[in-house]
Amino acid sequence: MRITFVLPFAGLQGGVRVIAIYAERLRKRGHKIYLISTPTNPTLREKVISLLWGGGWPGRRKEPSHVDGIDVEHRVLEQIRPVTNADVPDADVVVATYYRTANGVNRLSPSKGAKVIFLQGYEKTEGKANPDLEETWRMPMHKIAVSRWLVDLARDRFGDKVVSCVPNGVDLNQFQAGPRGKRPVPTVGLLHHNSPLKGCDASIKALRLVAEEVPSLRVVSFGADYPALQLRLPPFAEFHYRPQQEKLRELYAQCDVWLNGSILEGFCLPLLEAMACRCPVVSTRAGGPMDVIDDGVNGYLVDVNDVNGLADRVLRILRLPPDEWRQFSDAAYNTATKFTWEDSTDRFEKALQLAIDRNMRGELPASPRFSISSL
Repeated sequence: MRITFVLPFAGLQGGVRVIAIYAERLRKRGHKIYLISTPTNPTLREKVISLLWGGGWPGRRKEPSHVDGIDVEHRVLEQIRPVTNADVPDADVVVATYYRTANGVNRLSPSKGAKVIFLQGYEKTEGKANPDLEETWRMPMHKIAVSRWLVDLARDRFGDKVVSCVPNGVDLNQFQAGPRGKRPVPTVGLLHHNSPLKGCDASIKALRLVAEEVPSLRVVSFGADYPALQLRLPPFAEFHYRPQQEKLRELYAQCDVWLNGSILEGFCLPLLEAMACRCPVVSTRAGGPMDVIDDGVNGYLVDVNDVNGLADRVLRILRLPPDEWRQFSDAAYNTATKFTWEDSTDRFEKALQLAIDRNMRGELPASPRFSISSL
């Protein structure tokens, strides 16, 4: 197959990493892969945070990205705008990887390939209307979703009867740890993110409650951006800025429990990576985590924004006797082994072929001219 992926930008976000993994793996299977993205332009908030953390005042620049170093042709457009026919090579399938890239893909000529949208989340903040997002989900493109709740949403709210479910995988060569016990110092891990949807405010509040019960608590955190002022980590936390991928396994394996307080998650790959390193997890019922957490077996689930619930479940795991903690740890690892990138790539490949077949059978109606604002 000739496959084009259209990204909003190439950076260090988890969704970009997933696309880079598929692009590289599909290329190794003999497919012709082409990536298109737009330049990175830091927001004012990102510029201020960089300045406060000593990183200087950034301008438009080439950011490090998960697509760096993979053997795939990648074109960066000259400005932030939707793709056009002149940008996209003729292909068998073209994949919009974010809702703001869908408008351009939806308008492309049929020669650019069957149109697909890869759904890694539902980017809607509670209480705020997002008509562009709603219109994207109604576009006549084959949908590939990373979790069951996204498949259900596409079916129940937008009437899609045929949606491919392709969960993310985990690299068990990179993320793994042998059978292990609890750490000498109780340690909780946390992916830090400044987006409100990631719920770091709830996680940080929960960690402060845990520290009242466990004064020796240690927190290990990492992220692609420095923490914003309103989301500062407590003094007993250490923060790793953009750690190398090789470093992540070490960070996960230092933890007795991994915490996720997200409001909404398409999949939440860090939870699975932590599990592969034999770390039990505690998360909100934020969508994707419900596909990997067996409550009370490999971790715990609590309601979104339930700070007390998050703290209580973290404490439960930290206070487990060594043998019982080991049972949670082994169960977490066993869960991770069921999600391999090889299996995920098989499913993704089949989903792309299904999109091509549906397009040839005329099952996807002609693309209407939606008016989404910008890329």
